Amino acid sequence: MAKYVFITGGVVSSLGKGITAASIGTLLKKRGFRVSIIKVDPYLNVDAGTMNPFQHGEVFVTDDGAETDLDIGHYERFIDESLHADNSLTTGKVYSLVIDKERRGAYLGGTVQVIPHITNEIQDRLVKAGEGHDVVIVEIGGTVGDIEGLPFLEAIRQMSSRVGRENVLYCHVTLVPWLEAARELKTKPTQHSVQELRRIGILPHILVCRTSRRMTEEMKNKIALFCTVPTEAVIEMMDEPTIYRVPLSMHRQRLDSLILRYLSLSASQLFPEPDLSDWERVVSRFTNAPRGVEIALVGKYVQLKDAYLSVTEALNHAGIEHDAKVTVRSVESSDIERDGAETLLDGVDGVLIPGGFGGRGIDGMISAIRYARERKIPILGICLGMQLMVVEYARHVCRLAGAHSQEMDPATVHPVIHLMAEQVGIEKLGGTMRLGAYPCDLAPGSAARRAYGADRVSERHRHRYELNNTYRGRLEEAGLVVSGVCPERNLVEIVELPASAHPWFVGCQFHCELKSRPTRPHPLFAAFVGAALREKAERTGENEGE
Repeated sequence: MAKYVFITGGVVSSLGKGITAASIGTLLKKRGFRVSIIKVDPYLNVDAGTMNPFQHGEVFVTDDGAETDLDIGHYERFIDESLHADNSLTTGKVYSLVIDKERRGAYLGGTVQVIPHITNEIQDRLVKAGEGHDVVIVEIGGTVGDIEGLPFLEAIRQMSSRVGRENVLYCHVTLVPWLEAARELKTKPTQHSVQELRRIGILPHILVCRTSRRMTEEMKNKIALFCTVPTEAVIEMMDEPTIYRVPLSMHRQRLDSLILRYLSLSASQLFPEPDLSDWERVVSRFTNAPRGVEIALVGKYVQLKDAYLSVTEALNHAGIEHDAKVTVRSVESSDIERDGAETLLDGVDGVLIPGGFGGRGIDGMISAIRYARERKIPILGICLGMQLMVVEYARHVCRLAGAHSQEMDPATVHPVIHLMAEQVGIEKLGGTMRLGAYPCDLAPGSAARRAYGADRVSERHRHRYELNNTYRGRLEEAGLVVSGVCPERNLVEIVELPASAHPWFVGCQFHCELKSRPTRPHPLFAAFVGAALREKAERTGENEGE
């Protein structure tokens, strides 16, 4: 039977519950345990697919096509495993399942209620997710006290009876704020948060305290006394220069050993202590990189950093691979329409055009692509970015006046990007795009083939529009190389320019950022950042190896 670590949050949101869950997962996996992580989101949406990035950040897509919360991305990057639809649970999904059962008469005419039917459904999903694993880590989204989260908190309270108290551990992430006027850290918010949790019947075993200043032993003792936990179970989580230092910090405070003791888990003889040397290397290279490169991220949602979280993390991973610090210059594409690419992109070493939807800022992205193509600046386009690279090339190289994507201009005379056949007539937006992993065959001798070092790869998708094969021959005659194709339906997945025409001009229809890891960067990102470093070295006269 699996054991469960439930992670709740108090006081305010965005304290780092996801990073806490991911870090615990890393430490337990490094000790040889089979680990899975689940994100519970109390919102009524069935999934994150229809949510605006400005409100909720990026949508993370799994291999099986689930559109999930961005914390699933943290989990995958930290434990280096692909997760699935079962690793994401929402109020909308739970209620849909219960209502469907009620409509089928599964409850034998009984009155369907939050307790026990909703809470039982939640527990059933958690138990199912535990099959084949030693430890399941469950993060409850939101903040203790939110009305939306009450059914989930009640469900995890009941789990201790269902699977046994010895198989359940509650970890509460809370805030210890610094008050400038008093010049001290305050423990009262943590005390009240734990009181709220205890009021609904959950007694936390461990407290993870988010703080911007070091906590004294006296303060830890005070929190332990008022919250009824041992002092050693008061874990300090400081603001760090990189999130990848958090597992190291938690291990230094013996959090993983504490969890093993609470759950009566014996450390493997093969892994009496976790080998964190790869994480130490990641942190060292991130914080001590001897050189740097600046990449312009030209997007529609750059005001919210979480909107492109996986993209920026993938850039960091590539920088770590090259022992270089990647600085991201966030550029709002609408600003380029007003101020010009020459002004906003001057001096950058590379340009990245990420995914997105809708017509706002599209002309700015196209201007950025033209700027990078004509000035031989390395550029990587992802999903919408790849499609606009095709549009720009069609307009300015193939001389197809008015060429565009049907998404932005349904009446365009040259629909070089058009709606996929299976998307025609679809009315429901949620979960209906081309989603999840599909194979891609790579052309011999291409930049993509050299980057991957493989003939066939699998990548994750999230789109409705694609390159129109009617225009493929014309684009190729003008020099654009189709270097990646989905063999199932002959869909164009990657386009590029040959090295003789451009140092690095690659666009991919899939979201390559989703499979990047801190210890194993995505090949396209690694090659892109490598090209930017080479071009910078040639431009400035620096030694690339310095």
